[in-house]
Amino acid sequence: MNAPTRFVERVRHELKFRVATVTKTERITPKMVRITLACDDFATFTSLAYDDHCKVFFPKPGQTELPIPERGENGLKFPVGMRPEARDYTPRFFDNEAKTLTLDFVLHGECPAASWAERARPGDTIGVGGPRGSFVVRGVFDWYLLVGDETALPAIARRIEELPRDTTVLAVIEVADNAEIQTLSAPENAQIHWLSREGAEPGDANRLLSTVKTLTLPSGAGYAFIAGESQMSKAVRAYLVDNLGHNPDWVKAAGYWQAGTEDFDDGHAH
Repeated sequence: MNAPTRFVERVRHELKFRVATVTKTERITPKMVRITLACDDFATFTSLAYDDHCKVFFPKPGQTELPIPERGENGLKFPVGMRPEARDYTPRFFDNEAKTLTLDFVLHGECPAASWAERARPGDTIGVGGPRGSFVVRGVFDWYLLVGDETALPAIARRIEELPRDTTVLAVIEVADNAEIQTLSAPENAQIHWLSREGAEPGDANRLLSTVKTLTLPSGAGYAFIAGESQMSKAVRAYLVDNLGHNPDWVKAAGYWQAGTEDFDDGHAH
């Protein structure tokens, strides 16, 4: 029997915890800051897929040193009562030779991640765990659909920039306003639709879904990646699979956050 030419493979990585130092901060849009981190151990940093996630550990205000965890059967184990606040972030860029990792942070009010990122300066330290694994899309698809809000933008942007230049890709990206639109190095055949909320609150699942419904998807085999608010991801996936008959094995839908929930985790993180 011939092996499938298109499939998704889960690749596990050795669990590592690194204490990294901020070397550069850049406000790439009014509400997104790009932070470059350095650590000698980034020489072995592994991220095989655009939607990989690091667990980023934030020091408490005034804290200069992070507690160092041990590796346990169920992940990193910090000393009792000393586990820092942590959130999942996509590796936007990494350079093993330069030993650097770059993360993009959405600035969306007072919370451990956004507050740290807004105040971060060169010399600050932060903890980085993982990625613990990668979901690698093997084979070449005829087209790719990428859907998400600004929390998924780092993953979508990385995917767009890593795809071959002759790839057919459609992307629908929701942002707070037009000032948040980024310039991406996209394939020539890319169709990128930016949706501006124009001051409206995030979390309306129908906003992205309505735009996806207006798209004329190409013929042939396509792979869809949907991420952002949990109910939106579920709704777009259901539309593709239930209404359009898309192969469910070729749809990845992840809930990065949930409206009304401060620290949501749908289990997508590696």
